[in-house]
Amino acid sequence: MGVSFPAGALVRTGAERATLVRRTYSLVFAGVLATIASATFALSQPALMQSVAVHPWISIACLFAPLFLAMRAQKVFPANIGFVLLFTVVSGVYISPILYFYGRSQPGLITQAAVLTIGAFGILTAYAFVSRRDFSAWGSFFTVGLWVLIGTMLLNMYFRNPAMDLWLAGITVLIFSGLLVYDTWRIRNVYGPDEYVAAAVQIYLDLLNLFLGLLRVLGGRRS
Repeated sequence: MGVSFPAGALVRTGAERATLVRRTYSLVFAGVLATIASATFALSQPALMQSVAVHPWISIACLFAPLFLAMRAQKVFPANIGFVLLFTVVSGVYISPILYFYGRSQPGLITQAAVLTIGAFGILTAYAFVSRRDFSAWGSFFTVGLWVLIGTMLLNMYFRNPAMDLWLAGITVLIFSGLLVYDTWRIRNVYGPDEYVAAAVQIYLDLLNLFLGLLRVLGGRRS
């Protein structure tokens, strides 16, 4: 999953940057907690997980509806916060069948993937904030890579090649690691202090897809 938001005015002062960072990561943290809570609830509801798995297109529509509304109301407080949190709640329900599968077949795998995701997030975020490099070119490069990845995944759904699925999972980790660095760089250099919703959604999506990619890589290796 990925989404692009238009960037606004440059962050010109330390105070503006600090405000943006505080708002963005507070919303990301709240979103992650909401996802964990909703996924935990969904795992206790077999009928709900079955509905998500049996009706994938309806599930995708329900997933992206609050995201679309959040995009439309980026600067309308508190609706923007509410729609983002609703999106993260639905995301937890959406990934619950995946978590159920790996949790039953390979106990401990979800915790391992979560720990690796947290570690990668900390390292990549610190690198993007500390480094003086210009990461602007990474956006187009990894976005093109993301679309190629999506197309290849759709093809692999037809061919059902397990080895290819493992390779695609590894590429997913690589692409969203790059996008995490790029989106973090944009928080420092591009987004304005009132664009925390767009920034938070981008970071959240990077984290979620990085976690799912790591889960598939670790699960595929153990298999």
